[in-house]
Amino acid sequence: MDGSQQGAGAPQRVVVGVSGLLGSLAALHRAVAEAGRRDTEVLAVLAWEPPGGEFGYRRAPCPPLLAAGRDAAAARLREALDAALGPAGPGVPIGARVIRGDAGHALVGTADRPGDLLVVGTGTGSWLRRGLRPSVTAYCVWHAACPVLAVPRPALQRELETLHRRNFWHLPTEPAPVR
Repeated sequence: MDGSQQGAGAPQRVVVGVSGLLGSLAALHRAVAEAGRRDTEVLAVLAWEPPGGEFGYRRAPCPPLLAAGRDAAAARLREALDAALGPAGPGVPIGARVIRGDAGHALVGTADRPGDLLVVGTGTGSWLRRGLRPSVTAYCVWHAACPVLAVPRPALQRELETLHRRNFWHLPTEPAPVR
């Protein structure tokens, strides 16, 4: 099915969650490739919360701190786009949006058009992190009204996590022999 048949005239977009981590940069690259194939635009979204979270901000509101948090999030998104796409740019139209709130809610709320495609990185596989923070990817898969493409962690990220884990436990960091 081509883009003109999807979404009853609604413009297609590829919405991608960007945090600046390696997994989100891999998702951004995949989103750009998908947008090129579909001849559509990419909308990069970075969700942020005030320092201390929404509950902390409601208990002690501080507008200057809120503005600083928003500015820092916008700078982080610009840096991530520059790092991932370089000076030449992506070759497709790209927009950027900084949204205050939980990442899962922000992504699902943004990718609300029938012709949208939501691209997310799968994050880390750590059971401890999954226990402390719910999976954004799982939330998007369960709640999105559009198709969701979950991009696996890049091999470099898996290797770095393994190296970090071995270093933390003071184990030898030499690579295992190739079989």
